[in-house]
Amino acid sequence: MDLFDSPANPCPPGSNVVRLRARDGALLRAAYWRPEAKARGTVVILQGRSEFIEKYYEIIGELLERGYFVVAFDWRGQGLSPRLLANPAKGHVLHSADYRHDLDALVEQVLGPDAPKPWFALAHSMGAAALFDHAAARGGSPFARVVATAPMLALHGFPGSDYARALADIFVFAGLSRMFIPGGGATMLCEKRFEGNILSSDRPRFERTARIVAACPRLRLGEPTVGWVHAAYQLMDRLVEPGFAERINVPVLMLAAGDERLVSTPAVENLAKRLKNALCVVLPGARHEIMMERPEIRAKFWAAFDTFIPGEPLLPAAHA
Repeated sequence: MDLFDSPANPCPPGSNVVRLRARDGALLRAAYWRPEAKARGTVVILQGRSEFIEKYYEIIGELLERGYFVVAFDWRGQGLSPRLLANPAKGHVLHSADYRHDLDALVEQVLGPDAPKPWFALAHSMGAAALFDHAAARGGSPFARVVATAPMLALHGFPGSDYARALADIFVFAGLSRMFIPGGGATMLCEKRFEGNILSSDRPRFERTARIVAACPRLRLGEPTVGWVHAAYQLMDRLVEPGFAERINVPVLMLAAGDERLVSTPAVENLAKRLKNALCVVLPGARHEIMMERPEIRAKFWAAFDTFIPGEPLLPAAHA
């Protein structure tokens, strides 16, 4: 469970790697870094599906430069957290609510003992959806503020979504939840051609992720299983249930991609309208991985982040 370091993608100095155990027994890899001066607070990075701590070294370094204590971890079944199936390339989870246990473990075993407050979350895609689900289900959030990039609330322009949902239900009922989605395999999106990709318009950062995976194949996670897709639909469905998302009382800044082709930007805008204290900003030209984009787009991301975090003093309710 150590961190993978390479000359092309050096690990920020001062890392501390810890092993977490969730209440249901799942093991997780986590890491944290302390800034050189007194911390302004803690930023927790909640990655998207198939991602891993090493992919965020650049972001971690930039947060340390801003004076934050930084925490990152791998969700169950991805990164260098133990995989859930014999085939390590299959992205699988039993239930989307299991991610709540992962966040509980992080709060109880890393944030509570070591991390200076206030705590902030920087969540991407699936990580943002899991964080919203956790806050709504637990009746509050441990974080003072949340920045969410391209939250996975619905799929982008997918006319077969209802059909795929029904097919996933049938396959799971038939005991086929552990198979790759039809047509899926072990190749990651970052390992495919840069031209026409849906993740980033920045070639160096897109190819950097592929090089990390090539140098450390244990990080590779291919297409999701039918079971993961089934769980993801359940997660997205909960977030649109009347009254569910409205339980989220933490201030949220959502950054959506203007050239999004993976998740639904309109769904992000709609959720922002439903939350008690949320703002949605669409970044023109950005693809799904906003933090891994071209410098001019990343500059807009950081401008929004620095304005919102740590922000003005918050009402007591925001710290629930």
